Amino acid sequence: MKKVLCAFLLFALGTPAHAALNIFACEPEWAALIQELAGDKASVYTATGALQDPHHIEARPSLIAKARRADLVVCTGAELEMAWLPVVLRESGNSRVQPGSVGYFEAASVVHMLEVPTRLDRGDGDVHAQGNPHIQTDPRNFLPVADALGNRLIQLDPANAADYRQRLAAFTQRWSDAIAGWEKQAAPLRGAPVVVQHQGFPYLSAWLGLKEVTTLEPKPGMEPSAAHLSQVLNTLQQHPAKMVLRAAYQDGRPSEWISQRAHIAAVELPYTVGGSEGAKDLFGLFDDTVSRLLVGLK
Repeated sequence: MKKVLCAFLLFALGTPAHAALNIFACEPEWAALIQELAGDKASVYTATGALQDPHHIEARPSLIAKARRADLVVCTGAELEMAWLPVVLRESGNSRVQPGSVGYFEAASVVHMLEVPTRLDRGDGDVHAQGNPHIQTDPRNFLPVADALGNRLIQLDPANAADYRQRLAAFTQRWSDAIAGWEKQAAPLRGAPVVVQHQGFPYLSAWLGLKEVTTLEPKPGMEPSAAHLSQVLNTLQQHPAKMVLRAAYQDGRPSEWISQRAHIAAVELPYTVGGSEGAKDLFGLFDDTVSRLLVGLK
């Protein structure tokens, strides 16, 4: 009996402890934030990659299986995942992570939303009723999201509350210091006129003071035709810009077309964690974003 007990204890001691929480993150930026706040207290699955458009993802069986086992689902919200997330959650049959439950968290619910439409008309393109969902391009938005998400982790896993509070406080201090550094570094960008390929940068522009002259897409989510790009080129002759911005997941051809003809820089931004070699974590995401914008300005 003693031998059996000793063997059991040795096995238990030699077996790594399982993570307290299984977390399903819709986008890489939230997966990275959870790692900052939870460390080894959570096992995080990321549903989308940096080079995928989070608007348009297939509700694959693998996603449903991951959601079925999740204790917490963390997404942007504001209809960004409307095309696939409701199906994933419904088919998962997991009551813990349905909207309205403690296991469901939308980052957009705790930040000030920009571009909230005054009317809803699908003829206007891919318009989001709650406002522009691309909140991850302004690092200031991560502060209220981190605070709310840290409290949610404590609510779900009170046994590790002290660790979550410590990690939240440490992240908040490091992140606030980093924002001050990025803003100082990016000072030359204030007032710089830019073109955007998709209406995905209002939060970035608001943060850094960029002036968006025009958009390559005729309507949100609609690929520009050659005729429309020619109209954009005419606009730029009257209102010159310094660069044209696009996200890493987007087709670069429209931006390159404008870049070559308007003689301005085409700047590909990582947009989320993993979108470039330099954007390996949240801090790298904004290090690389500011660096690329400054290069484009020159």
